[in-house]
Amino acid sequence: MMEVLDCKNLDCPEPVLRTRKHIAEKNPEAFAVMVDNMAACENVTRYMQAQHYSVARTETGGVWRLDGVKNIALAQENEDTPLLTAQVNRTAQKILVTILSDVLGSGDDILGGRLIRNFLDTLPEMGDELWRIILLNGGVKLCVEESPVLEQLRALEKNKVGIFACGACLDYYEIREKQAVGQITNMLDVVTAMQLADKVLRV
Repeated sequence: MMEVLDCKNLDCPEPVLRTRKHIAEKNPEAFAVMVDNMAACENVTRYMQAQHYSVARTETGGVWRLDGVKNIALAQENEDTPLLTAQVNRTAQKILVTILSDVLGSGDDILGGRLIRNFLDTLPEMGDELWRIILLNGGVKLCVEESPVLEQLRALEKNKVGIFACGACLDYYEIREKQAVGQITNMLDVVTAMQLADKVLRV
C-alpha cells in the first residue's frame, strides 16, 4: 500500500521538510503527500519533481493529494531545478538579492516606489554575477500583474536571473492569483539559496 504523508495544517516549509526526510530515509518508488494550501502544494510538487518523481495532483474540498512515482527521466538541467537542488557555477561570483518591500527605503512611499524601480533598472549592471532575486514579505507585490516593475523583473528573468516569490507571503496578501513573473518558493529554498550564494544583498 502506498504510504501517505499527512502534511495538512503545517506552516511553510514544514511540508517540504517532511517530504525531503521521507525521500532521504526511505527512497520510495511511490508515495503521496496531503496538503491543505496552494503554497505547500506547489512547493512540495516542485521538490518531488526535482527528486525525479512524476506527480499527479488531485484537489477535494481545499485539500490536495500529491501522488508521486519515481521517474528518472525527469532529471533536468541545473538552471531548471528549484533552489534546493541547484548547483552553483563557481567560475563566477553568485549574488543573491532579497527584496523585502515594494518600496526602497523608508520615509515617502512615492519616492520609495521610484527608487525600487531605479534599483531594478540598474541591477543588470551586475552582469553574470547576479544569480537570484527572492521576493519576501511586501516584496512579493512587485511580481503581480499591476506591478510598476513587472517588465523589469521579466527582463531579468529572460536574462537567466532566477526570480522567486515567497508562497506564504503571496497567500498572506491574497495576491497569489495575480502573480505574473517568477516561481513560488519557500523558506527552506530561501535558506539554501543563502548558503549557496557568494554574497547576499538585502533590500
